Amino acid sequence: MERVNSELYLQNCYIMKENERLRKKAQTLNQENQALLSELKQKLSKGNTKGNSPNTILDLNLGSGSHQNDSGPSH
Repeated sequence: MERVNSELYLQNCYIMKENERLRKKAQTLNQENQALLSELKQKLSKGNTKGNSPNTILDLNLGSGSHQNDSGPSH
């Protein structure tokens, strides 16, 4: 029984470590996405101020809700 507990404990530690790594990666990707979105919006708004098209900036934030802290504290 102790051997099984030890194996499960090690698996749990590995899963928590991997979860933390993936959480950090997701946070980095989200930050990059937000920076690119901001850059795109700036380019679109500059293009629209030249008078060659009506203000048609789409709401690109629609599907990119802020999920940075959804996981809560990790142990």
